Amino acid sequence: MFASVPCIRIKTINCKRRKEYGALLRYVIRRLLLMIPVLLGVSLVIFTLLYFTPGDPVRMILGDDASEADIAEMREQLGLNGSYIERYVRYISNVLLHLNFGKSYVTGREVSTEIVARYPTTIKLATAVICVATAIAIPLGILSAIKQNSWVDNLTRILSLLGVSMPVFWIGLMNIILFSVILGWLPSSGFSTPKHWILPAVTIGFSAAGGIMRTTRSSMLEVIRQDYIRTARAKGASERTVIWKHALKNALIPVLTVIGIRYGHNLGGSLVSEQVFGIPGLGKLMIDSIKSRDYPIVQGGVLLIAFAFSFINLLVDILYAFVDPRVKSQYARGKKMGKSK
Repeated sequence: MFASVPCIRIKTINCKRRKEYGALLRYVIRRLLLMIPVLLGVSLVIFTLLYFTPGDPVRMILGDDASEADIAEMREQLGLNGSYIERYVRYISNVLLHLNFGKSYVTGREVSTEIVARYPTTIKLATAVICVATAIAIPLGILSAIKQNSWVDNLTRILSLLGVSMPVFWIGLMNIILFSVILGWLPSSGFSTPKHWILPAVTIGFSAAGGIMRTTRSSMLEVIRQDYIRTARAKGASERTVIWKHALKNALIPVLTVIGIRYGHNLGGSLVSEQVFGIPGLGKLMIDSIKSRDYPIVQGGVLLIAFAFSFINLLVDILYAFVDPRVKSQYARGKKMGKSK
């Protein structure tokens, strides 16, 4: 009779887990579907802005000496003769039905081909930056919270303030002058070898670390004052166990949010940083396309940036459930994720 109790308990646990993961799957599907109107709205905004932006891409391509007949022929080839509504409907129909983002006005290649050729570099840069920022910010943020109001805390707060306030392009230029021009240790541009990664990753990572460090410190200060932390210390748990096992795990949710936002921003292309360091990524492609009025590249790049932000935010929300069991239980009860934050 009593031997059946563990079996019933195991079945109950498995049923609860299936319910939680089922609710999580429904939430993910709902969020993916919500990306569609978001991307449609982004496409409408960027198309409108580019449509009313001064400057003729045809004259940029052919030059000022081109005849009116050549200009009219080129406008017809690029599909620029239609009205605003006609051009937008044609563009969004090609995107939704065929995943066709058009062709570059400058190179004549498919927009998707141009972006895919550059985007791996941006992903490498974004990943390197977020790794550097996290490795700097989380330990220093925890140390700052533990040593509150000490010289260590004051020093880390100054570092975080510098990271947040100093422009990335200025830090990049100073690092190029010091480590490339004066010392000659690191290359000043390019992204072809791991040695080229160090300077841009550290430069952008230091800037990103400022916000992550401040969030980690404030979140840890709030957590270490809770009753369960005092209880863990009263039971004889070591300070290392209290900080890394009990406090940090419960302080991670706001930190994950900041890291996710920063990673999504970097996945969208570090426009200024890629220009400063001459990195052939999405950001540099976007700036060059804006200068040359290459509107299809700009539209495709902005849509990719919007998708990267939305997808990273979704991944961060999913990570919440694995970091904090209370979030996972709210999935099982059918509550929305927004109420759990």
